[in-house]
Amino acid sequence: MNLKVAIVHDWLTGMRGGEKVLEVFCELFPDATLITLLHNKGSLSPTIEKMKIRTSFIDKLPLKHKKYRSYLPIFPLAIELMDFSEFDLVLSTSHCVAKNAKVRKDALHICYCHTPMRYVWEMFDEYFGKGKSGFVTRIAMKVIAPFLRKWDVITSKRVTYFIANSQNVAGRIANYYKRSADVIHPPVESSRFHLNQNDSQYYLVVSALVPYKRVDIAIDAFNKIGKKLKIVGTGPESRKLQSMAKENVEFIGWSSDEDLAEYYAGSKALIFPGVEDFGIVPLEAMACGKPVIAFAKGGALETVVETDEFSTGLFFYNQSAEALIKAIMKCESVKFDPFKIREHALKFERIIFKEKIKNYIEEKASAHFPSK
Repeated sequence: MNLKVAIVHDWLTGMRGGEKVLEVFCELFPDATLITLLHNKGSLSPTIEKMKIRTSFIDKLPLKHKKYRSYLPIFPLAIELMDFSEFDLVLSTSHCVAKNAKVRKDALHICYCHTPMRYVWEMFDEYFGKGKSGFVTRIAMKVIAPFLRKWDVITSKRVTYFIANSQNVAGRIANYYKRSADVIHPPVESSRFHLNQNDSQYYLVVSALVPYKRVDIAIDAFNKIGKKLKIVGTGPESRKLQSMAKENVEFIGWSSDEDLAEYYAGSKALIFPGVEDFGIVPLEAMACGKPVIAFAKGGALETVVETDEFSTGLFFYNQSAEALIKAIMKCESVKFDPFKIREHALKFERIIFKEKIKNYIEEKASAHFPSK
């Protein structure tokens, strides 16, 4: 099928869960044009970096490397000004405005949605509450947020088919956009991780250090119980979180894939205190045979299993240090089966995701372009 293809991604600033999905899209369509709001060169995998990349005016603004989130209020304008008229097939991977790309009326637009635009919907206060952003940005967002929500709903109609990364996100798409979404869970590169039945008596957090991840809850809990906690990740909350941590809490910062695999393998359990759309990190820990202690909400409910017959971890039901401490204490006495935990993680393997996405796109494209 001879189609001109564009892949649209919100921004290119590092390899996180969304970029692992994007990487698969780039492998499937290496000749496509990759369109994004901004690109911090060298921050992505070689597969993504070698794509033909086109950026918006955001890419030319000052401080865009580290302070790009300050430009959130004008991201909708940036995507509206970009031209997609030459493309027959548009594949967006979106948690912000990539899905709102203005495509041709006869084009096929398939959106892999990590979540509707969270900063104007369910996480507005986490991004723009008092102390979470600059004064000017906070005031501006309070004024324009209602208009952005309306714009987001109207422009969601530009998508022909939605794919959600979880039932959790499919529910949000139905709630906000009144659209149905097929669910294809994102890829986990289980082969990068090895089973380890031993541990070094430390617990682990792997997370971007941003407010909604609630790493502060983990730090508060471990400050109180004195057990070792290692935190892998960077972000705007880094300095604040380090200032509240005691000596038993160690900040690793950024970690290579190889080192991260070793941190997982050596840990006693992964702590997952935030609410994620899906959450690849718990499955990476499980690929090492490690249990996960997760807040019982969001995507974790689709990956972490806690039953009488079989468990890959434990849930805590109040998003507080006290509830987390109780779960940690319970974890100390539970006997988990690392082989069964890893077996569960392998159900989300990258090769399975790639095949599902490939078949989905081919099926929809054949129906949409019967003569091509």
